[in-house]
Amino acid sequence: MTTAYPPPPPPPARGRDRTTLWGVLGIVLGLICCGILGVIFGYLSIRDARRYGQSPVLGYLAIAFGVINIIGSAILRSTGNYPFWNNND
Repeated sequence: MTTAYPPPPPPPARGRDRTTLWGVLGIVLGLICCGILGVIFGYLSIRDARRYGQSPVLGYLAIAFGVINIIGSAILRSTGNYPFWNNND
């Protein structure tokens, strides 16, 4: 007596891959305004890239731009040349 094997189970449902979303948000925010948010979104992009087998380059760029923004803002504030910082009040 031979019986047929049951069909294999369907592959597990993939989660929502937001690697590119986190990376682009991190790059934009890291360059324009918020270095800390750039670093956070960069980390989220790298995490999702590892989880889904994607390239983590956008995450690394977001972290780099966020750190550059933080360092640049600190230098401008310490020298008194930060454009949105008014010490005359």
